[in-house]
This record gives sequence, C-alpha cells and structure tokens, in this order.
Amino acid sequence: MEKIDGIWYMKGLTRKSRGRIKNIDELTAFVDSCGFVPLFANEIPGFSVEEHCAAESWWTGSADDPWEMREQAAAERKVAYGKFFEGKAGFISLRMLPDFVNYRRDGYDFDSLWDEGKAKLRQKKLMDLYELKDEWFSYEMKKAAGFGKGGEKNFDGTVNQLMQQLYLVMCDFRKKLNKRGEEYGLMKCAKYCPPERIWGYDTVCSAYKYDPEESRERIEGQLFKLFPDADKKAAKKLIG
Repeated sequence: MEKIDGIWYMKGLTRKSRGRIKNIDELTAFVDSCGFVPLFANEIPGFSVEEHCAAESWWTGSADDPWEMREQAAAERKVAYGKFFEGKAGFISLRMLPDFVNYRRDGYDFDSLWDEGKAKLRQKKLMDLYELKDEWFSYEMKKAAGFGKGGEKNFDGTVNQLMQQLYLVMCDFRKKLNKRGEEYGLMKCAKYCPPERIWGYDTVCSAYKYDPEESRERIEGQLFKLFPDADKKAAKKLIG
C-alpha cells in the first residue's frame, strides 16, 4: 500500500496475472508455504499477501477480495490471523505458530507472566474474560473488562499488544446484533480468542521445550530462506 498525492494505492498484480491469489484456499496455501506473512506490503519487497493479489480486487466484496479473504481465513482457522507484525495484520501457519508463541511470549503462559509482574493490569482484565467463555467480540470485551469512559484506557492498544505476544488471535468477523438478534451497521467487528482454545495447548505451546532464542532463530531462518537478500533491520522489526 502506497500513498501518492494523498491517495492510497494498493500494490500487487492484475487480475490477468498468473499465480495471483484468487480465493481462500490459495491464500491458505500461500501462508502455509511461507510459514508467516504480513497482509500488507512492507520493507521486504514481495513478502506480503498484498503483493500477490490483484490490486483492483481490494474492498470489492468479490471472491478474490483480500479483505474478505482475511475474514474467511480467521473464521476457517486453518492459519492464525491477527496484528502480529509491528502492530499490523498478518498470518502465521500452524506449522510455525508454536515457535512464534514461544518467542513472543518468552516462554510464559499469561498467568505466569502476570505472576512474575511482567503483564499490565489492563492486559489481565482482558485475559480474565476468557475464564468465562472462549471467544469475545471486541465490543463485548471492551465493556466487560471496564474499558471506556470513566474506566480503563487504550483498549485497542492493549488488545494489539496481546496479539503481538500471541496471547490472542482474531478468530471471526461479524456485524453487531441488536436486541432482536439482527445484524446492523456497515462495519464488522473482530472476535478474539487465545490460540490454545482453537488449536489446543499441546499444539500451540509445543515449542516451550526450547529456549525462546531457538524459536527466534527458526523464524528468522524461514524468512531468509524465502528472501535471502532481505534487509536485516527490516527482518528484525517484523520478527519482533
């Protein structure tokens, strides 16, 4: 995505391009082949979903619309989706998810992180909600955890930090419901869930047996396998 004369333009291919991502199955296969990949173009050329989709497909509502595909990917749960890369959206394959969890969490479950004094109270208020149910829409979380006017501040920033640490992922997108159970509004709301509740603790946390630095090295190795000439500073920023 590039801003020219105040207008944003999407990078990518044309609808006539061979090899472009055209549907959710191809998106999932692309994520699996990469191991992890940001949604939008970044400092590593070619390392994004955006650059492998048709630029004119965005926000069209068509089958090859990457914005729609990201919602399907979150709901299908064959890959992990969330704001994992410098606070920006991206995907992680289930193959590489354990290493990301181990590295980003530094080997700590959230309860252990809190007990060690390494988590903020705002984070705990949100994570405590998952003792009540497995999945929460953003607007439900905000209210239930006491964020908003007269309460806790920086809801979005706190959720984003929990995603960056892989304590939460996005697992669905839906419109709000009124009292009659009917959808309303134009925008869909994200639903959040700890990855353990989707794919199981033994799978998600299987890399805890390794030092977090080993997991970081595997993640870095995968990136440089794909892009041997990638800028090291840019790679470090994405990996976290």
